[in-house]
Amino acid sequence: MSVEVKQLPKLWTGSHYNEGIGRDDIFDKLREECGVFGVWGIPDAAQLAYYGLHALQHRGEESSGICTVDLDKGGRFTYHRGMGLVKEVFDKHRLDALEGNMAIGHVRYSTAGESRLANAQPLVFKYRSGDLAVATNGNIVNAPAIREELEELGSIFQTTSDTEVIAHLIARSGKDFVTAAKEALQRIIGGFAFLIMTNDMLLVASDAHGLRPLVMGKLGKGFVFASETCALETVGAEYVRDVQPGELLVLDRDGLREDRFADNAQRATCAMEYIYFARPDSDINGINLHSSRKRMGQQLAIESFVDADIVTGVPDSSISAAIGYAEQTGIPYELGLIKNKYTGRTFIQPSQELREKGVKMKLSAVRKVVEGKRVVMIDDSIVRGTTSLRIVNMLREAGATEVHVRISSPPFANPCYYGIDTPDRKQLIASQKTVEEIRRAINADSLYFLSEEGLVEAIGGNDGLKNRGLCMACFNNDYPTEVDESSDKSCSC
Repeated sequence: MSVEVKQLPKLWTGSHYNEGIGRDDIFDKLREECGVFGVWGIPDAAQLAYYGLHALQHRGEESSGICTVDLDKGGRFTYHRGMGLVKEVFDKHRLDALEGNMAIGHVRYSTAGESRLANAQPLVFKYRSGDLAVATNGNIVNAPAIREELEELGSIFQTTSDTEVIAHLIARSGKDFVTAAKEALQRIIGGFAFLIMTNDMLLVASDAHGLRPLVMGKLGKGFVFASETCALETVGAEYVRDVQPGELLVLDRDGLREDRFADNAQRATCAMEYIYFARPDSDINGINLHSSRKRMGQQLAIESFVDADIVTGVPDSSISAAIGYAEQTGIPYELGLIKNKYTGRTFIQPSQELREKGVKMKLSAVRKVVEGKRVVMIDDSIVRGTTSLRIVNMLREAGATEVHVRISSPPFANPCYYGIDTPDRKQLIASQKTVEEIRRAINADSLYFLSEEGLVEAIGGNDGLKNRGLCMACFNNDYPTEVDESSDKSCSC
């Protein structure tokens, strides 16, 4: 039996989430994919999931949801999903209605263009064996082909989310649930971290290359699973380990059982998780992200020193790298750029003229800091180049005499097929222009991208590439799985 907690009326209208205006066209930054959080065997699991999802909010701001099961009361499902931030979707009334000691939760940023409540996760289904809920972070590369095959066999899909594919594969199998799930996971290709819940069981799975991060924690006698370790810290759970590539964890009344659905493969964790996506207080594969980003800045300084008066980072993701660059060079680090944390989401679609000026709503140059100075501006990536141009011009308008741009990643020249919202190749400036042409396009006095070798060394040393492994396809076009470049590269998780 499953019960949906009905959504209360919205306090505002005209939400761009419902109108498809959710993409931030002021900044051309890459978008986080999604975040998942799971709880097993802990009372008030919904409250725990709420705080865990709040810690993962940076991974998705479009929608959020929690589904719970009370293992001591017949395994009844209760769930609630909504459009917006975690704190907007859930309040005490809604959380109190989500009873149980098992839960999975999700924060979503869709990258396939379908931003609507039907796609909000966890997705919840009824099938012949009971209830089924699924939450994932990532992208199933071969989902369109599997979906077409299943539709020809009579499956009726309720969403446009690629996540729904695995639910249909499991439901159509006549085998026991764990076997059905393993066979379904073996069929899909891509980068994913799955939480799959039934009335009495929780399955946790990471793709064969570990492209998307997923960690396990312990809290009392129960277990917690999350996309990042910062969520474990938030709920007071003790980090146990990362979920391994190709691993399937089964949690039921008999406890935790470790299994596999894929053979050991070369780990290929997304390099952009280290560079940009994950919170700086998180660890991935034992590597602290603030520390690794500082090393990126230090390596950037070694490779591309320039004589300047101050170093500043584009907030927030580039601050760590900027501190590293400043420490390595001895050039003072200053808050030359300030982010306005209270702009929130845009409720109206601005005119083109206002949109061009809109960057100043979210970012401001500190005139008294940059005026008359030679500035080194550190950023984590350049996607289309429009944001970099606006920020460079902003610094110049504030009186900077020179603006030298340093990027703490290699040129982003190839689209991602594993859950990152990236433009088509032709819209990626690094795939169309040389470094010198990009420099001129963004109006910088000089421009340098961190080398691939420097990035590997900064993340974890040469040994880190062998033992931990990175996916750097967005830089070098070397994809760890088969991809169909003619297909939709985006995640609809």
